[in-house]
Amino acid sequence: MSTPRILAFGGSLRHDSYNQKLAALAAAGARDSGATVTLIALRDFPLPVFDEDLESAHGMPETARQLKELFRTHDGVIIASPEYNSSLTAALKNAIDWVSRSESDEESPLRAFTGKSAILCAASPGGLGGLRGLVHLRAILGNLGVTVLPDQVAVGSAHKAFDANGSLIDEKQGARIRRLGSTLAHHLAKLLA
Repeated sequence: MSTPRILAFGGSLRHDSYNQKLAALAAAGARDSGATVTLIALRDFPLPVFDEDLESAHGMPETARQLKELFRTHDGVIIASPEYNSSLTAALKNAIDWVSRSESDEESPLRAFTGKSAILCAASPGGLGGLRGLVHLRAILGNLGVTVLPDQVAVGSAHKAFDANGSLIDEKQGARIRRLGSTLAHHLAKLLA
């Protein structure tokens, strides 16, 4: 039986991102359930805004290629997505757009996404905790061939929700986030058995 490989990250570029903290908590739940988890930060993969003219002239940026390879080599994805104006962030959408690109006629379309499974969560200072943005992200990923599991958690009042160590102050909410990672790990383990 193969060990599930999971990629985890927050959809914000902000250094002290609530969603990066959330991704780390979900990643811990996945690790505790036997998965190998790679936790990254989108800010470590700076990307130009997707522009097909730029791509034609210069090819795929190296950071996009690295990110695409991470998606391709993992079985599942944990995404903690902030909500900007009732949707996902431009940085997250831009990363998805670059990762979705084929680099040659021989490469199958959406190779980095097809057949993957994902679990979503969000943290936002607002009362809904980023829930509206998850609806858009779920639709985008589903259209790219990703199986998005139904479980999700949205953490409202994020500016008051975390302690100094990056853990959720509400222990029940923290357990729910860790359970998301665990759910994805168990789902992937069944698929890989």
